[in-house]
Amino acid sequence: MKQNLLDLFQRRHACHLFQADKALAPEDLDFILEAGRLSPSSFGLEQWKFLVLTQSADKQALQQACFDQPQVGSASAVVVILARIADMDPDSPHLRRLMAREYPDPAALEGALKNYRDFHAATDVAAWSSAQCHIAAANMMTAAAGIGLDSCAIGGFLPDRVCALLNIDPARELPALILPLGFCAHEGGEKQRLALDEIAEYR
Repeated sequence: MKQNLLDLFQRRHACHLFQADKALAPEDLDFILEAGRLSPSSFGLEQWKFLVLTQSADKQALQQACFDQPQVGSASAVVVILARIADMDPDSPHLRRLMAREYPDPAALEGALKNYRDFHAATDVAAWSSAQCHIAAANMMTAAAGIGLDSCAIGGFLPDRVCALLNIDPARELPALILPLGFCAHEGGEKQRLALDEIAEYR
């Protein structure tokens, strides 16, 4: 089992050009989205939303907002991962509903909300929410690799243009990461990573 998982990490690579004529099976796309849905998140608040683009015109337009990176336009599907902003407000009904799952007792819920309110006031909410979305993206890329699909995490894009293109209200949500999915047009090269003893320090 350990080796199987490491093999997936070894196989996964950033695909820079997909086979544009190959569509994803709906059940495969649902499987990848489910891997994102089941990801861990700070406070268990599931800070993400997944906006899925499959139409060629939409993907081509999005590519222009991503510095014309061809993997966006050629992918079978593109998941725009949105970081929730307004829903993370301590007074939002959405946040209260999610926190009540862990704290069903009203008194415990109010105590948890007080602690969260202090955290929220001291936090860059957009950066924090976006960081949670990256956790979901990592799981989605691993899930894709597990069923023989390719992916590429895109952090290079113009947020204002993405919001305008997709009719996103930046006061409510912000694009955190763009994830093209599909079948790579070329074989992945040898994975280049620093040795473990260069990045891990035991104390």
